Amino acid sequence: MTYRICVVCTGNICRSPMLEFLLREAVDREGLTGQVEIDSAGTSAEEFGNPADARTLAVLTRNGHADWGGGAHRARRIERSWIAERDLILAADSWHLRSLQRLAGDGERDHLRLIRSFDPEAVAAGTLDVDDPWYGRAAAFDQTYAEMQAAVPGIIAHVKNALAGG
Repeated sequence: MTYRICVVCTGNICRSPMLEFLLREAVDREGLTGQVEIDSAGTSAEEFGNPADARTLAVLTRNGHADWGGGAHRARRIERSWIAERDLILAADSWHLRSLQRLAGDGERDHLRLIRSFDPEAVAAGTLDVDDPWYGRAAAFDQTYAEMQAAVPGIIAHVKNALAGG
């Protein structure tokens, strides 16, 4: 069984590729390579074909991460058919989640989740949206990075549970 994840934000150049790369690294670290496929997309075609934002790649580099596909990334828009083809679709914020819910067919909404719903501290604080760093400076990307990193262990635990048949 291959577990398929798609990370979704607006343009697929900041938040979604950042988490895609972090998850690829975590999957490798956890020995799940070959069992989990991760990609990303946007709800908009506005950035279609553009590379990941340089500030996204810079924050990953600043934090010691290898290139998990950042150099080859090209933004794309999610297609309706992908919802049924993925086991987990992670939305950056509530607006993206609502967009995905409208796009999904009957019985396809169960695997749509907010990224930060996998971070117990964010859940406890009621802060489940990842703000769009695109309009900010490096500090905004640092905040996004921290929020994504905090969600990674919960996402990986969820995937391991699913792969184990749970």
